[in-house]
Amino acid sequence: MYQESFAAGEPAGELPIGLTVDDRGRSPKLAAVFSAGVSVALLAMVAAQFRNLDFDAIMRMIPVSPVFWLAFVVYYLVQPISELFIYRRLWNLPLSGFGALLRKLVCNELLLGYLGEVQFYAWARSRINLTAAPFGAIKDVTILSALTGNIATLALLILAWPLVSSGALALELKSTFASLGVVLVTSFAILLLRQKLFSLERRDLWFVANVHGLRIASYLVLAALLWHQVLPAVPIAIWLVLATLRMLVSRLPLIPNKDVVFAGLAVVLLGRETQLGNLMTMMAGLVLAAHLFVGACFALAELIGAARRGLAVRSFR
Repeated sequence: MYQESFAAGEPAGELPIGLTVDDRGRSPKLAAVFSAGVSVALLAMVAAQFRNLDFDAIMRMIPVSPVFWLAFVVYYLVQPISELFIYRRLWNLPLSGFGALLRKLVCNELLLGYLGEVQFYAWARSRINLTAAPFGAIKDVTILSALTGNIATLALLILAWPLVSSGALALELKSTFASLGVVLVTSFAILLLRQKLFSLERRDLWFVANVHGLRIASYLVLAALLWHQVLPAVPIAIWLVLATLRMLVSRLPLIPNKDVVFAGLAVVLLGRETQLGNLMTMMAGLVLAAHLFVGACFALAELIGAARRGLAVRSFR
């Protein structure tokens, strides 16, 4: 079990994944080297992306409302918070693991998709009491995230079908049906091969899928709330519809010119006299700034910690 990885007072429960002596800390040095390498790459990317930030665009529209900032913090942390719930159930992950999950998010966004999962796997392997074959659980959580996203896409497409089929949203039916086919095929393949793909128990798989579903719904509501705080003249119900359609367009894989399509959606729902373009630029810049700040903090902390460990080893010798 994982009792030793808990802070004082944290409960320790049983795990559905068994531990063996051979599973524990086979290559902590390699994991540490990999983590340091990711930190260096993260710092380099932070320096490169910092120049792309349009501070003027951010400051022109950013509201001073505390509701906006509270909603933005929750919006930014929704994914690592949801994953913390998941891994606390699967591994009894201590609250200190939230930092590793937040770093995973930043690595995926700034460096390379799914590099964060690799880094999180290395983090888990390097912890003596968090090495119960973590690859299987991480794999299952990642696959279920994709499957839940596919199901959400299908549900959103059904709800929006009257608008899609009418042509008012400027979505080509051919591309829409092709995207729908890709979503259906990938989802069917996952379900067909579920016994070979998944290693978790059925009840854990349902729990993970439900958490992913709540995360998607939370993103929609929080995005609508944030946009309403910036442009309060537009009713929040309209923003919720627009956020839903935006998620639908972003998740359909074969839709070309997604930005153009989304701009068309905005014209249909909001009219031409809207500051939506400036709003999206501001939100994208704000999220990027948050990624850069968090990434720089984690990278510097990792490198400083590695340097201190190196000095301690040399002084001990």
